[in-house]
Amino acid sequence: MTSSTHDPSANDWINIRRDRDTGIESVHAHFQGHAYEPHDHDEMLVGVTQQGVQRFSCHRSLHTSTPGRSILIEPGAVHDGHAPEPEGFTYAMLYLPQTWVAGMTDRLGLGDASALEAAFRSTLADDSQLSASIQQAFLAIHNEEGRLARDQSLDHLIGMLARHIYRPTPSGKADADFEMQRAREYLHAHLSDDIGLDELAMHSGIDRFRLTRQFKRAFGQTPHAYLVRLRLRAARILLASGQAPVDVAAAVGFADQSHLGLWFRRAYRLTPAGYQRQCTNLTDRETARLP
Repeated sequence: MTSSTHDPSANDWINIRRDRDTGIESVHAHFQGHAYEPHDHDEMLVGVTQQGVQRFSCHRSLHTSTPGRSILIEPGAVHDGHAPEPEGFTYAMLYLPQTWVAGMTDRLGLGDASALEAAFRSTLADDSQLSASIQQAFLAIHNEEGRLARDQSLDHLIGMLARHIYRPTPSGKADADFEMQRAREYLHAHLSDDIGLDELAMHSGIDRFRLTRQFKRAFGQTPHAYLVRLRLRAARILLASGQAPVDVAAAVGFADQSHLGLWFRRAYRLTPAGYQRQCTNLTDRETARLP
């Protein structure tokens, strides 16, 4: 008796472009089975499912996207991804830098809607006009259609996004919230350091035995998982600027290049070098296969 198995990852692909003027990344990808480990981004993510069923966790809820639905993810929101159906899914996504979004939303009188405090009304949106505007902007960026086409489509996209953004009403912070904010700020300020729980607890003003539990309750991740995400986001920026992966690993606090590569691939399904080649547009124009 013989049996055979099919490796879904053999059919996976991902293609990235980066617009030099705006810093916006366009990602076109197809996955079968497992896609991404939980991770987050500095950028605001807006995308559409083009084919298949796309399932992911975000904001501690499970979401299922099908063709035509818009995916809206704030900066810093932890999410993963997988394909529940055998044929997998294909999606198009734009990674909008916070500074760029802030400038655009300010022109519309929305203030700085790029920050972590701003949120989308829903993670999935059934809005055909929004979906069309995302597709149009994606094609302009991904196909390098020229600055006028790019600018016009992006202006239209921000206009469509405006009705899906809201700011939570500020509320008073309890002492525990303040302690967790201090812990998070310390991780941001020392992301390249070898931080221990005692050091983090001392800075935040809470004992280490409560710190991990309360941090996870506040931010959905343990302090170590949060620190890894910070380092990965910083690594993406440095890799996109052309720095060598070995130097990037040291700069953001990973033990070495292999350690960076392990975490990077788990989160983004690309090696650091593969990501760098694509986002700096040094690859050919054909769809790039996963290494």
